[in-house]
Amino acid sequence: MQGSRFAFGPFVLDPSAGTLLRNDNPVAVGYRGLRLLAALVERQGEILGKAELMDAAWPGRAVEEGNLTVQIAQLRKLLGPAGDGGEGGGEWIATVPRVGYRFLGAVERLGAKRKPLPLPEKPSIAVLPFINLSNDPEQESFADGLTEDLITDLSRISGLFVIARNSVFAYKGKTFAVGEIAEDLGVRYLLEGSARRAAGRVRINAQLVDAVSGDHLWAQRFDRSLEDVFAVQDEVTARIVEALLGRLRAPPPRNRPRNLEAYDLCVRARKLMDDTPQTAREAHLMLTRAVSLDPEYAEAYRWLAMNHWMGWVHSGGPTESSRSIALELARKAVSIDPNDAGCRWVLAYLLAYERSFAEADAEFGHAIEIDPNEADAWAALSDIAVLAGRIGEGLEHIGKAFRLNPYPASWYYLALGQAQYAAGDYEAAVETLRSDETYRTSSRRFLAASLAQLGRLDAARAEVELFLIGNPDFTIRHWATTEPFRDAATLEHFVDGFRKAGLPE
Repeated sequence: MQGSRFAFGPFVLDPSAGTLLRNDNPVAVGYRGLRLLAALVERQGEILGKAELMDAAWPGRAVEEGNLTVQIAQLRKLLGPAGDGGEGGGEWIATVPRVGYRFLGAVERLGAKRKPLPLPEKPSIAVLPFINLSNDPEQESFADGLTEDLITDLSRISGLFVIARNSVFAYKGKTFAVGEIAEDLGVRYLLEGSARRAAGRVRINAQLVDAVSGDHLWAQRFDRSLEDVFAVQDEVTARIVEALLGRLRAPPPRNRPRNLEAYDLCVRARKLMDDTPQTAREAHLMLTRAVSLDPEYAEAYRWLAMNHWMGWVHSGGPTESSRSIALELARKAVSIDPNDAGCRWVLAYLLAYERSFAEADAEFGHAIEIDPNEADAWAALSDIAVLAGRIGEGLEHIGKAFRLNPYPASWYYLALGQAQYAAGDYEAAVETLRSDETYRTSSRRFLAASLAQLGRLDAARAEVELFLIGNPDFTIRHWATTEPFRDAATLEHFVDGFRKAGLPE
């Protein structure tokens, strides 16, 4: 799903890249302003209500209407008078009294700039989000969980290249041609399907499509008891592998949940992991309930470990008690299911922060061996490799992660920007860390350091000020002592950038 760009007057807006150009020159526009402008331009001529605009700029947050008024005024000043003879006093953005705002200028939708991804040498596949055909919208998470589990099952087949969950869910609820999606993700094959769950039964339809030829390679409908849903997942996986690779020896079996309520809770909770502290607390309650319902459910322990590690501590890193609990939960997850790559890399990551580097390296190795398509494992490994001074490896690892997951979570951009900074490629780091996907997060500290190393001290200090609003307890000393550095020169490089940017000692 390559994001469109929008041209109006002398401007080109690229919402996915977080940039606004005037006559090909960058325009300094803030994150909120960019979100508002994108919402208005994408629906040129329509009246957008104030509530809708505030939700676009401050998603999930309650803000006063005055904040919207200020942002609109700043956008008008930034854009200047419209040059196309539009109404509304020559302004690009018109006020609709007591209702909202409307974008008046003529807008041309441009194609995306990103080049198509080359096909891998292996047979490559993306599992598109299964459609929920139940009348109950609460069953949406069941269809999502089915999609995610099939991705996990297929990715463990070493002969396949499988796109990660985050990227395929970028297409959920949107209409795109099969060929367009396949080209966008750089894969040849797509798995499409639907699910209906009702009255203790589940009906699943699935079809495998060759996006190059347009042929349907395999299609089948399953109508089973709900208790058989995981057996259906195994059968779908086997049919796809047979169609693409022939008959292969199956990998070791995965640990499956014994309780469907625990499964539903885990599916819902893992969607909340990278969000706000409030949603992290919701995830904690769901995962705690899941493990109480099914004490042998490895994936629930894995996500609960990460929840303790990062969920409540967006500002400064986990406390000693949280780290200890997280590590204990991660070890339990691996002991229950040693064949789950996700459990392995989470344990590896936490071990690195405990300075158990040899054990961490071994666990990362196990994770990649079990599932070479586990994009999160490559991204986490990049972080640890960079802090060990293996910067070239780190860049290679994060490159693999992005190829497997072209539309990833925000923390991938932090890992990439961190690696680019460590390599001394400050301009690239600034471009990465200013992207819309990560700009509002704690990755700002690396953006500030990159700007400082480029001599752009005013911009660096502005980013520090914004960073400290959300991270008031951050200090260089605490960060340097808690991050798992293994290379003194790399540590000093980061500390130098932080100091130049003006982060507190």
